[in-house]
Amino acid sequence: MITARAAHTFEPVGRSVAAARAFVRDTLQGWGFGDVVDDAVVLTSELVTNAVVHAGTAAEVVCLRSGDGVRIEVSDRYPEREIPLQSSGVSMGSPDREGGRGLQLCAALATRWGVEYSPAHKHVWFRLDLPERQVGTRTAGPSVSTELLPLADERVRVAVIQIDSEGAVSAWNDDAQELFGYPAKQITGKPLTDYAAWPHTPGTSTGIAEALRLSRWEGSYGIRAADGRVVPVYASHLRVRDPQGEPSTVCLLVRDDERAVLATPQRGAAPEAAHRADGQSTDPFETFIGSPAPDDLDGLLQRTVERSRDMLDGDAAFLLLATDDETELEVRATTGLPSARQRFARVPVDTGSGRYGTARMPAVHEDLSAVPGAVPLLNGTGMRSVVTVPLKVEGRLTGSLGVAAEGAGRYSNEEALRLQFAADRIALAVESARLGELERLRRGSLSFLVEASDLLAGTLDRDQTLALMAQMTVPTLATWCAVYTIADTASEPYLSYVLHEDEERIDGLKALLGRIDPPEPVPTPGARIWPAPARAAHEAALEASVRSLDDEPHHLGSGIGSTLTTAASVGGETVVLPLVARNRVIGMLVLGKPSEDHFRQENLELAEDLSRRAALALDNSRLYSERMAISQSLQRSLLPPGMPEVPGVEVEVIYRAAGEGNEVGGDFYDLFTIPDGAYGFAIGDVCGTGPEAAAVTGLARHALRLLAREGYSGPAVLERLNNAILDEGERSRFLTLLYGELRPQEDGSALLKVVCAGHPLPLRLRQDGSVEAAAEPQPLLGVMDDLELYEQTVRLEPGDVLLCVTDGITERREGSRMLGDDGLAEVLKGCTGLTAGAVAARVMRAVERFAADSPSDDMAILTMRVPEPQRN
Repeated sequence: MITARAAHTFEPVGRSVAAARAFVRDTLQGWGFGDVVDDAVVLTSELVTNAVVHAGTAAEVVCLRSGDGVRIEVSDRYPEREIPLQSSGVSMGSPDREGGRGLQLCAALATRWGVEYSPAHKHVWFRLDLPERQVGTRTAGPSVSTELLPLADERVRVAVIQIDSEGAVSAWNDDAQELFGYPAKQITGKPLTDYAAWPHTPGTSTGIAEALRLSRWEGSYGIRAADGRVVPVYASHLRVRDPQGEPSTVCLLVRDDERAVLATPQRGAAPEAAHRADGQSTDPFETFIGSPAPDDLDGLLQRTVERSRDMLDGDAAFLLLATDDETELEVRATTGLPSARQRFARVPVDTGSGRYGTARMPAVHEDLSAVPGAVPLLNGTGMRSVVTVPLKVEGRLTGSLGVAAEGAGRYSNEEALRLQFAADRIALAVESARLGELERLRRGSLSFLVEASDLLAGTLDRDQTLALMAQMTVPTLATWCAVYTIADTASEPYLSYVLHEDEERIDGLKALLGRIDPPEPVPTPGARIWPAPARAAHEAALEASVRSLDDEPHHLGSGIGSTLTTAASVGGETVVLPLVARNRVIGMLVLGKPSEDHFRQENLELAEDLSRRAALALDNSRLYSERMAISQSLQRSLLPPGMPEVPGVEVEVIYRAAGEGNEVGGDFYDLFTIPDGAYGFAIGDVCGTGPEAAAVTGLARHALRLLAREGYSGPAVLERLNNAILDEGERSRFLTLLYGELRPQEDGSALLKVVCAGHPLPLRLRQDGSVEAAAEPQPLLGVMDDLELYEQTVRLEPGDVLLCVTDGITERREGSRMLGDDGLAEVLKGCTGLTAGAVAARVMRAVERFAADSPSDDMAILTMRVPEPQRN
């Protein structure tokens, strides 16, 4: 009877074979069928290879569980190839041939197997029966004295947590509340990933979210407790389904130092075993590492240090990888040591003279207390004796492997030889995995830098550029980030932006950095260590702790907790990268790690590449901001500072500049007093934008005021302005201009004398709703030498409106449609009875709604209305 089923389809690509192996391994381990996993993985690998590589079709793998075994089916879409059946007696050829080898393996390893055909598919299946298990004990440890038993708290607490299909916590027992400080009602419904510090120890290539979706998982990570500290835990995950078929994950967690409660004993042959029971030779690498070997570098390194420690019965082990120039060693895996504190720390290859001062030769230290600092990694760990051996590939140093013990005199040359033998067996595999990781990191770095460049190039806003710089580094490259900016060579660095992966710690981090002097702006490329934040955090935490000694426990506020949390956040390695643009330091990018943590060299190199791009983007945003400020200042100078009150006439102006405000527009307007109680008004448009257009705009506005106040008539003012524009020579631009003089009358009307030089005609709205042009078109300015212009007289009766606009209004387009003079007149007809301000606002709304795109030209509206007399 089938009790469980799992299926997955794999595309016809080479990587699908490895994915199929992982799928079958995870499924069977989740079902507890560890005894047949290896055989099932081998058979699946061969059959899927036949389908996706040789036949070139997709392959579907189905795992069926029964009480006494498992059946695995591999289906492809190539049914016309004839496969010999088990009972056909047909020879399957030589085992050395590539074709048919998967079926030979089925015949050799499977309990039963066969091939089934359908019109579109071919199904190859095999069955593996579970071996008979003895009733009783499965694993057991030796009887040991009481003092050798693991030390635990008064009561061992096992947190039981259930995670639903969305990754949220659905159940949280009392022990979980005691371990982490959160009541069930506070954490239920929230994702576990919000509270997991992943990974807590190296050797884990899978994230917490992925681990929760695996059928079975076991390992270490951390949980952020309610008080802000990280609680190291050992966890066992099991994926299950409820009666409705909904998946969920049951998680059992204990403190990491109590992992023996949950940890599954590892099985494997002794490292010294060189032959199997059937007499065939075994791979020395698999003998030492175990089968299957981890697929990733971190897993391989972690397995190596654990096996090395067990092989020499040590208390700790460590493995360091050499840099490309073989001058430093980087800590990549440890066991029995504070691994989170030491991970990615660097030590020199050669620390002194002689064979014991170099990592290139095996070394045995019988008592480290007699030679302090001989192994920098073990300083302050309590380890007394240590043996270290090099990892070499083709004579080149690629790493160092060491095992340490708390007692003195534990190791001799014999242990060094055994460890060197193991190191020689794994060195090539480690180097191959390291090169693979470097290639993946290189590809990831290129993708990261391409995306970063696109994001930084997509904005010219300074504040947004600063935010992007920080958000791209946290948490990808660092736990926290600060950006200092330098306005000019005479200015001090200014703390402009701070970001932490935990938003609740940003304020404390910003306050801490604000109390210390900024880093020195050194233009030297590359990252340099900045110890000031960690030192200041340590001193602040120490002062807070000392002050709290005299306080009663119930008087302790959140201040000390916040201080200690901030200290833990910035207590690790902190580096500074200069932001250099155009041969000047314009700022600094500061990256930090939590307590005792270190940066990987690859991440620092990636951060350096990012800082160069970010510096150029930041300087571009600065230049753009300066240009925009200059343009806006110049634009304001070309518009009147204020509008005078005209007795008996309502006047309203609306001005909208096109673009992003970084160019000076050519539209302008003005209203000013002239002699004899009259007012001059103008609205114009200079051809083009930019400095040349601004020069003509400034010339026109100031010349109009000067000439009009000298008593010149409208035509005379425009003719003299035309000559002034032509005198500019090549810098001249033609100009459309509507100029007029407004004189309020005693009877409540207003008399206007206007000249329309190539400008859109002003429109007059009467009380009856009719709209008509209030002037005739005349030649524009800046084209011809001799202009003969004339003015026209318009009388605005009470209730009449005069509307003057620039061509940005009438030439508003939506596809092939244009608003035009007729469209503007239709809008104005609906403005009867409105004030001058309401008319201008309605016209602007109609123009903006006419087209969905942003305006491509400046728009200016000038309305004048003679109000109706108020009736009693």
